[in-house]
Amino acid sequence: MNQAIRNSWVVIVAMFMVLLVAISVIQVIAADALKNNDFNSRQLYQEFGSARGPILVDGNPIAESVESNDDFNYQRVYHDTELYSGLTGFYSLTYGATGLEDKLNRYLAGSSDGQFVDRIIELFSGTQMEGAQVELTIDPAMQELAYSVMPEGVEASVVITDPESGDILAMASKPSYDTNLLATHSGAEASANMEELQSVPGLSPYVNRPTASLPAPGSTFKLIDTVAMLESGEYQPDQVLDVPDSITLPNTSTPLGNFGGGLCGRLDEATLDEIFAQSCNTPFALAAMELGQDRIRTTAENFGFNESFDIPLTVAASQFPEDLDDAALAQSSIGQRDVKATALQMNMVAAAIANDGTMMKPQLIDTIRGSDLTLLEDVQPEVFKRSTTPEIAEQMTELMRGPLDGGTAYRAQSDRVDIAAKTGTAQLGADNDLVNSWITGFAPADDPQVAVTIVYQNIDFDTGSELTSTNLKEIMEAVVTQ
Repeated sequence: MNQAIRNSWVVIVAMFMVLLVAISVIQVIAADALKNNDFNSRQLYQEFGSARGPILVDGNPIAESVESNDDFNYQRVYHDTELYSGLTGFYSLTYGATGLEDKLNRYLAGSSDGQFVDRIIELFSGTQMEGAQVELTIDPAMQELAYSVMPEGVEASVVITDPESGDILAMASKPSYDTNLLATHSGAEASANMEELQSVPGLSPYVNRPTASLPAPGSTFKLIDTVAMLESGEYQPDQVLDVPDSITLPNTSTPLGNFGGGLCGRLDEATLDEIFAQSCNTPFALAAMELGQDRIRTTAENFGFNESFDIPLTVAASQFPEDLDDAALAQSSIGQRDVKATALQMNMVAAAIANDGTMMKPQLIDTIRGSDLTLLEDVQPEVFKRSTTPEIAEQMTELMRGPLDGGTAYRAQSDRVDIAAKTGTAQLGADNDLVNSWITGFAPADDPQVAVTIVYQNIDFDTGSELTSTNLKEIMEAVVTQ
């Protein structure tokens, strides 16, 4: 071989290697940057024209991509949208992605590490790749029940979980909306629909209320106070405590009293279990000031306060503030002032007590499988916190029977199910009569199967207190005795 031919081969081989490296860079190293480039309209059309994976409940799709006759080839379609809009979120050409559509995008779009081989096959075969399918932990019957107990025209959340595994069996809220209105490929239609949705009082298409809304928890926070009291060794369920009708907060002229018209106002003293059942404010405020803010905050954080996490929906951090003086601590101890909690957070508190003091991480995803049903993710139960001891949890369970036996949750008492629960009412201001009305609990009390939390926001006291207790009873009887 003469020198000219040898040089030609060297150049050809060098050019081939450059081409191979360039392809590797484009297909592997720079792929994400190119795909996410705002000016890549081709990628935009490809994404919205791809066979995005389905989101499933009990094997049935609540979100799926179906063939369409427009430029995108596929249209994202949602089913039972009022039940599931807060979970799925939307996948919109105009407004992007929210909810699980956002958090699990890499699986649904087929771009996760576990789907790398599928992408290589797609590259060389030219076949259309399908995204992974995501199976939720949701029980469809429980989800429908949770949604149905809430009347229309309210701002409310219902969460049902399995205390032993952490599986979320239902997570519903109102007001809800039709996610298909935002998934349309018409930008004009999507914009008009978004404007209409945002005019609905209490509705935000961007927010999953049970994990993102942070209303004051009111007296459900007394679960935290009571655990702190029992853990200190200075209090026992049968211990007699003073029940002043009102106290003046330290270094202020501000009174803190018991609920007007309640039984607490008729008591001079009572045992802790009686105080818990009637949800008397003043003894808990006095106990909190006696124990100190550090103990109350530590107990709250042992139950998940002040910590955000993903399920994979992002759960907002419920809040118990720092640097409290005694007056602020007294108000915070009854779930007011700057104390805030998601519905899921207060469900986790009840579930941890139900599970012998061990808090499991809430799980919304059961499995994720490739389009060929290859298992990509199999979510297992995971301990989140060792919130308290089994002994304290047992004492708390017995105390939580009290509100149903002539206490603040008497409407939830059932002759079919042994329920343990705690109510809460958070006043929203002196200028109106609206409250946040809560109840959280579990059943059966001696062998818990489910933990249920219900909260109505910005509602009048009488309506809220009746709805929470009767809703809890209806859900517990339906779920536990099915």
